[in-house]
Amino acid sequence: MSRQLSLEERLRAALAEDLDTDGDITTDAVFGEDDRARAAVFAKENGVICGGEVFAEIFRLVGNTTVSQLVADGSRVAPGDKVIELDGTVRALLAGERTALNFLQRLSGIATLTARFVEECGGTIAVCDTRKTTPLWRDLEKQAVKCGGGTNHRFGLFDMVMLKDTHADGAGGLDRALERVAPLRPGYKIAAEARNIEEVQAALDAKADLVMLDNMDDSTLREAVALIDNRIPTEVTGGITPDRIRTLATLGIDRVSAGALTHSAKALDFSMRLQI
Repeated sequence: MSRQLSLEERLRAALAEDLDTDGDITTDAVFGEDDRARAAVFAKENGVICGGEVFAEIFRLVGNTTVSQLVADGSRVAPGDKVIELDGTVRALLAGERTALNFLQRLSGIATLTARFVEECGGTIAVCDTRKTTPLWRDLEKQAVKCGGGTNHRFGLFDMVMLKDTHADGAGGLDRALERVAPLRPGYKIAAEARNIEEVQAALDAKADLVMLDNMDDSTLREAVALIDNRIPTEVTGGITPDRIRTLATLGIDRVSAGALTHSAKALDFSMRLQI
């Protein structure tokens, strides 16, 4: 039976990392239980916002706070834009501030980078994520990719057959690996990573559902696309950058997958200001 931690369980753990058992000892010494304030979150740079629901959930768990999101997830923000308003006790506002901002900044950074990839290819090919995510936060980071206009790839090892170089080499060839996973149909789609034209042909012969063209130069990609001739979807993997994707968009492929969307995204900067 699947036992993945719920969002609430993970967020409670994130808060406990900051508050432990003694809480915010500084704020609790300065402010009383009933001292209240308003606060607002402002964007400090251009980007795409994501994570508003998680931000609000943090403060629901902290308690004694109301949160109003002014700018919807997936929307563009600019420096100085007010994106969230809060009202509550000072203790609650400051107890949840850093944890909530960390999620907002991380997820907005992923959405912003994804949007750049999508823009660079003119929206002509799908921009997919990978499993190169922060452990325990994959669902949120994949949602951030969607906020930026991207497409989610498989969630984990359990929901799609994906033959990579390790499988092909260990089985004695991609063709042999494809033979071994064939019985898993029709319950699972089968994707095959191809490093050369011979492996592309093996994927075609096995009628794979997706062929992943891995780290090929432009000349080899053109040859592969011509051989495939739209019989199965094509995905380019390996070293995908915004500059690279512009060229790939002209080669007749269907999609790219880029680990950089989640493993190399820079956090988008926000600040929270109190009005006491």
